[in-house]
Amino acid sequence: MNTTSIIETNIEEPWLFTPGPLTTSATVKQAMLHDYGSRDNTFINVNASIRDRLTGIINGGDEFVCIPLQGSGTFVVEAMIATLIPKTGKLLVLVNGAYGKRICKICDYHQRDYLVNETAEDEPVDLELLDKTLNADKAITHVVVVHCETTSGILNPVNAVASIVEKHNRHLMIDAMSAFGAIELDATKTRFSSVVASSNKCLEGVPGLGFCLVRKSDIEQCRGNCGSLSLDLYDQWGAMEKNAQWRFTPPTHVILAFSQALDEFDAEGGVKGRGARYRENCEILMKGMTDMGFKPLLKSELQAPIILTFHLPTDSNFDFQVFYDYLRERGYVIYPGKLTVADSFRVGCIGRLNAQHMQAVIDAIAEFLQLKNINQSAA
Repeated sequence: MNTTSIIETNIEEPWLFTPGPLTTSATVKQAMLHDYGSRDNTFINVNASIRDRLTGIINGGDEFVCIPLQGSGTFVVEAMIATLIPKTGKLLVLVNGAYGKRICKICDYHQRDYLVNETAEDEPVDLELLDKTLNADKAITHVVVVHCETTSGILNPVNAVASIVEKHNRHLMIDAMSAFGAIELDATKTRFSSVVASSNKCLEGVPGLGFCLVRKSDIEQCRGNCGSLSLDLYDQWGAMEKNAQWRFTPPTHVILAFSQALDEFDAEGGVKGRGARYRENCEILMKGMTDMGFKPLLKSELQAPIILTFHLPTDSNFDFQVFYDYLRERGYVIYPGKLTVADSFRVGCIGRLNAQHMQAVIDAIAEFLQLKNINQSAA
């Protein structure tokens, strides 16, 4: 694919170098310029198609079902935890960032028993500790891992985690919010019970829709687990299987945009094509930033092509808010750091961005360093 073909110079909004929401194509935005009722046959058919296509991305076949849910990614993560884990179950949470910790908070709200295996934000989850913990605690019924932890941008070894969880005959749940659609997750190769993601990450739709892909044999056992009506994935699944409709008002415009985004995902070559563009973005950004003296947080083998984290320059002339505002005025939005281990900032590689955008933001950063007389060797 010629990546320069996707640049759109007629959009006045800033380019979003963030982990989501992201820059979307003009055609995805345009897809929202239609009004459909939630019981309109056209809308029902679009919704059914999206469910099938999402299951297809993981090669789920007839074993998996797709359950969409209104709201941000956290809504569907919470729904997965509350629905799939019975009140008598116990969850092992693999934590190496803010989103693993958020799952622990969800467990607190829903009064689910859980245990934490925590590693540093710049280290992957500990496979040896996982194996030992599952061997020692037979009460653990489920394990959850974040595929790409955007606190740092680290890629966790989901396939290895899955192998260990399968060996111990437990259920694996995956938060693939920032990886789904760009990093392969194949249900015929990797054993897991469920995976959640959202419309506004690597699939390049707009915010407002999450989805859970879950083994049919697992969701069939979940009646009565969830203590929330709106977050009950079992009830949501049952309604859609019965009449193909949402229980409550669906985000119709978001779903129309998502259908268009999936068309563009397929046209780019699916996971392989989308991932290739993001990896190119990541490589260009990493080289440009390190050439200027910026120090990345992660070792290269741990870096996912989703978002890069850099240490803040130590030069006293550097002020992050001034840096952020300078880039924003030039049409580039980056992200502040979210680490506890280091002062940092983040620059995303995903969304409707390509090599030209990466070079443009690198050039703007170089201009800032020169303007503020910041010693690049101190970055």
